[in-house]
Amino acid sequence: MVHVAMTVNGKAVSAHVDPRTLLVQYLRENLRLTGTHVGCDTSQCGACVVHVDGKAIKSCTALAVSCDGAQVLTIEGLAQGHKLHPMQQAFQDNHGLQCGYCTPGMIMTAVDMVRRKGHDLDDHTIREELEGNICRCTGYHNIVKAIAAGAKAMRGGPTAQAAE
Repeated sequence: MVHVAMTVNGKAVSAHVDPRTLLVQYLRENLRLTGTHVGCDTSQCGACVVHVDGKAIKSCTALAVSCDGAQVLTIEGLAQGHKLHPMQQAFQDNHGLQCGYCTPGMIMTAVDMVRRKGHDLDDHTIREELEGNICRCTGYHNIVKAIAAGAKAMRGGPTAQAAE
């Protein structure tokens, strides 16, 4: 067992874990933050995306010990109390989900996308940036609309109308 300490969603946490413990396992099993999903265990689907030190990573490919001392943000940490983050609100307003399993990873990827690419995202850029995230339920149309609206809302601009 090794000791690991990090800040998750603004809260200092620590534990003794097996050195082979993946970050996604640590978040879900030790911290009970189950919004980060395990979809494929092979880094293909993106359901496990979280931010580590401000950058999106697939938490199924990172060992918890590699995040010792890091700042980790999960989907649970995006909202401010009962007020959703603008990207979360945009997914709700634009029906950017169906079963919801991929949604946390999509939202975390989208927030990182805005950080890297800016607030004015076109459909092509959004679709290209989502290449590492798989949704098995939708045709991505409303996900793309939600991300574009969320990106604008993160700047404080007008959000797109809800999907029809």
